[in-house]
Amino acid sequence: MTASDLLALAGRDLGVTGWLEVTSSMVRRFAELTGDHQWIHLDADRAAAGPFGRPVAHGLLTLSLVGGLLPQLFVPPPGHVVVNEGLAQVRFVTPVPVGSRVRLGAVIRSVDQLGPGARLHLALRFELLGQRVPACLALLRARCVPPAP
Repeated sequence: MTASDLLALAGRDLGVTGWLEVTSSMVRRFAELTGDHQWIHLDADRAAAGPFGRPVAHGLLTLSLVGGLLPQLFVPPPGHVVVNEGLAQVRFVTPVPVGSRVRLGAVIRSVDQLGPGARLHLALRFELLGQRVPACLALLRARCVPPAP
């Protein structure tokens, strides 16, 4: 793929990634990194009596998985790097229970030419194994930056 090929990707469904288990270890480490120690994420006994019946992952943990999962769906042209420019219309539709499996689906909505690079607008959806309702929906704006001359 070359930088000029990126323009032809507008409208393309990139498919879905493999499934990833959201473990209690991931949730604990995320809590430590962010300082978000809310009991619905970390206290199994209290969470069992809470609104979701068990611990759930932080919504922002789910959203942050895009960085590790998106490369399964999109590989930039040689030497290029994909830089996150922001997220919009983020919706946490349903909780992600600890121990569940998620995967990322993405559609390239549009592509803007930026010199030798491009800006991609992607519709993201995080799916839960066994659920019809997505866990999270978001729009990602990312720049595909060419190597320095």
